[in-house]
Amino acid sequence: MAELTTPVQYLKGVGPRLADLLAAKGLHTVEDLLYYLPFRYEDRLNPRGIAELREGEMASVIAEVRGSGLFRTRRMPIFQMTAAQGRASLTCIWFNATYLKDKFKPGQAVALYGRVERSTFGRGGLQIIQPQFEILAEPENGDDPEAQAADSLEVGRIVPIYESAADRRLTAKWFRRIIRGALEQVIPEGSSQAQNALPESLPPATRSRMALLPRAEALWRVHWPEPEANFSQLQSARTPAHRRLIFEELFFLELGLELKRKTMRAQPGIVFEVNENVRAALKKILPFHPTEAQKKVLKEIAENMQQAVPMRRLLQGDVGSGKTIIALQAAIIAMENGYQVALMAPTEILATQHYLSARRILEPAGYRIVLLTGSLDEERKRDTRRHIARGNVQLVIGTHALIEEKVEFAKLGLVIVDEQHRFGVLQR
Repeated sequence: MAELTTPVQYLKGVGPRLADLLAAKGLHTVEDLLYYLPFRYEDRLNPRGIAELREGEMASVIAEVRGSGLFRTRRMPIFQMTAAQGRASLTCIWFNATYLKDKFKPGQAVALYGRVERSTFGRGGLQIIQPQFEILAEPENGDDPEAQAADSLEVGRIVPIYESAADRRLTAKWFRRIIRGALEQVIPEGSSQAQNALPESLPPATRSRMALLPRAEALWRVHWPEPEANFSQLQSARTPAHRRLIFEELFFLELGLELKRKTMRAQPGIVFEVNENVRAALKKILPFHPTEAQKKVLKEIAENMQQAVPMRRLLQGDVGSGKTIIALQAAIIAMENGYQVALMAPTEILATQHYLSARRILEPAGYRIVLLTGSLDEERKRDTRRHIARGNVQLVIGTHALIEEKVEFAKLGLVIVDEQHRFGVLQR
């Protein structure tokens, strides 16, 4: 019996070669596979009679194979199979499907699903191009087609559609079969052992308060919905099963972020002093009277900077609301305490704009400011990096060039990232 930590290669139908293909998709264990969720669903609940089919509709059909053949054209080989119910027949066509040459035999019962179209050849009957199919019964075996259809993963149910992998070598149909097998091994459907096989990942109080399904039940329902499931909710990922798994993902994301915040709060930070000299320097550079909102934000930032823990703060506002002047005031607090400040922007144009604004506002007060971008010539970049390393400059404005290994600060105390959503997590 498989467990969540079992490598996928040990699942029936996988093996080492296909496990390597799954690994490229980030699927290494059975648990990874169970959380590989369908991106949409198809309603194949009620198989239709061929005589009832209408052009343009998606339909499930269970019929008998009457004949098949491979036809080679100048462009590609075409495989054609004819299925029928009594006198009503349906043509199925697959392109480049030489692998189907010996797949179908007259008398087989086959389940089909696809879009019904009007054929442009012959008598203009109905056809399905590239249908999903499953052979339900062999004529010589005496199989019961209806019983086989009831157990089918392809028709007579709401069918999950998975993103294919390995250049479509691992199809949605393949994933259906493998994930179904994994579920049956790890979480036997309807078994009293299901909860023991798949321990609950959320605290009981949280699950109760949010009215969330058990983990095992959610995984079964999201992969294999009940016939009575709301189809529109399935397509929009809003069923109780989806809601449970979405909440679980966000819960652990927030938990991880809180652990990182806790670790960061445990690290020693710089205690910046905000005395009368700092306050005078702040007032001196203001080109206008600040708004109440700006005063409130600067007060919060100043209070953060006086604490012995690192500050992580997001400053958000509309264009022209005065975010830049707040950033420069925070920079003054750091510079007046003898520290350097780095201001990183995503583009050279924005970095240059900040540089020109900072020079206009801060240089008259005696602060030394430099610009460091990738387009500067090598000699000028070396000269700028040397001044930064020696502490000759107080405010360094630039692009990604600021985070290159060659750039070393003498005494960096504050980092400001503008348009932070345009940087990667590691860059920030």
